Order: sequence, then C-alpha cells, then structure tokens
Amino acid sequence: MEQNFFHLFSCLFLLFLLNPFFVLPHQPADTPEPSALDFLKNLVGTQKGNSGKGLSQLKKYLSYLGYIKTNNTNSLHEFDDSFDDTLELAIRNYQSFYKLKVNGILDSDTVALLTRPRCGVPDFANPHTTQIPNIGSYYAFVPDGSKWPPRKRSLTYSFPPGTRSEVYGAILHATEIWSTFSPFKFRYTRNYDQADIKISFQTRNHGDGFPFDGRGGITAHAFPPTDGRLHFDGDEVFVNGVKPNAFDLQTVGLHELGHVLGLGHSSDTSAAMYAYSDPGIRKVLAQDDIAGIRALYRS
Repeated sequence: MEQNFFHLFSCLFLLFLLNPFFVLPHQPADTPEPSALDFLKNLVGTQKGNSGKGLSQLKKYLSYLGYIKTNNTNSLHEFDDSFDDTLELAIRNYQSFYKLKVNGILDSDTVALLTRPRCGVPDFANPHTTQIPNIGSYYAFVPDGSKWPPRKRSLTYSFPPGTRSEVYGAILHATEIWSTFSPFKFRYTRNYDQADIKISFQTRNHGDGFPFDGRGGITAHAFPPTDGRLHFDGDEVFVNGVKPNAFDLQTVGLHELGHVLGLGHSSDTSAAMYAYSDPGIRKVLAQDDIAGIRALYRS
C-alpha cells in the first residue's frame, strides 16, 4: 500500500515538472509584486528639454489615459524618449486635474500618483490644447454624455461560465449600493449574452482596444452606456474584502459600475469614482458620487 502511494506521488510530481500548464491556483502574495509602471520611478525630476529611457512609455500611457491626442501628423517626437512640449502639456493637465502642483515636471508627487494602480478608463477622451473641460468640478460624466434612456431603469448583469463564486457576492453588494442612491435597479441573469451589463476577467490584449498591462498599473475598465462591458484585469489579485496586496472586488466593481451608468472620473480622493484605488482598502459611495449620479439622472 505504501509503495503504491509513493508511486502515485512520484507520477504526480513528474507531471507537475513536465507540464507547464499544471499550475497551482493564483493566491494573493504576501509582498507586492513589481508594477508595470515602476520604470517611472527612475524619471523623477525629468522636465522639458531632457531625455530619458521610459519617456516614450509614459507618453503612450498618458495617451491611453486621454491626456495626449495621438495624431499621425504630429512631430517625430510623438512617442520617443524626449521630454517635449506635448508631454509637458499633458503632465500639466494631469497635475491640474489631480490637484497636484502644476509645474509640468515629473516631480516626486506626480510620479508617486502615476505609479499607483488605477482604472483604465481615460480621464478625458479629447484633451484640449490648452485646458481640460470641467476641470474645476469634482464629479464628471463620460465625455460623450451618454446615459441610459429614460425608460431603462432596470438593468440585468451577468458573468461568463467559470467565474468564481466570490465575484457574484461582491458585485451584488456593489449594485445594491448604487440602487440606494440612483434610480436604477439591478438583477442578475444567467443569460450572459443578453445581459445589459457583462462582467468578466480579461488579460492583456483582449480585443476591446484597451489592453491590460499585467500586474500593477490598470486594474479594470468599463464602457459607458449603453455598451455595458465591465472588465477586471485577470492578472491582478482580487478578493471580496480587505486583504493586504489584494484589490477589493466590491470597491473596484462599484467604481466600474459608475462608468457603466455614465459617470466619469472624479478628482475627489474620497469618491468611489476617483480613478486610483490601492489594494487592501474598501470604499463606498461618497457625497460627490451621489451628487454626480443624481445630477446625471435628474427626476
């Protein structure tokens, strides 16, 4: 009997070594892993006229977030490692929106915020050449002003097969919070294809034009009304609750559902619609979020 057990154990161990797809379930790490944005830490103090390895990546990242409008007719420096006028303007607008010191320099406070994990929805779809619209407000609406039609106040949501059970409970609580302060009611349906809101975990380039970047950086994104897609980055560690080095499903889901309803990013750090969210915390709706959703869907 003991010999048979040893033989079985040996076979399983050999299978583990030889099969690259035979892996243990992903568990939250005790210590944070390197972020996709760690390269920015080497650029502290960089300003216009400088060059530095990683500035091209920063330009692409700020373009992704809506601060640089890509144009095939732009200068040859569009996505190179030079700190040009376009990058300085983008950083100034970024600093202004997030209430940092506006100097156009990659100072320590700016880099510290840029490297934090955040939602991948752009802060602005069409940045102006001199200023950002509605920059004085806290809550914001999605750039095109889209919202659910007046007769659509009951929304169904669903998950693809294989979604782990704790996701269901986290999103249920997030929908209940939005229901309390908005005219919407949410109902789970098993029919994923026909659901108003389709919630799934995706990784890297997943076909929607907004690829994820692995651990760190972008944690999730969602699309405005009436698209209804909501994607979590499957490379991140998510749990339903507060745990070190893991993102709270309810908090991130609450934020992304705000985009699904038509809210943009808020510059209020206490708001659920603030773009940045650290692991190990749970947020609920702040007064700014409530004011925003009520302003968007006035009775």
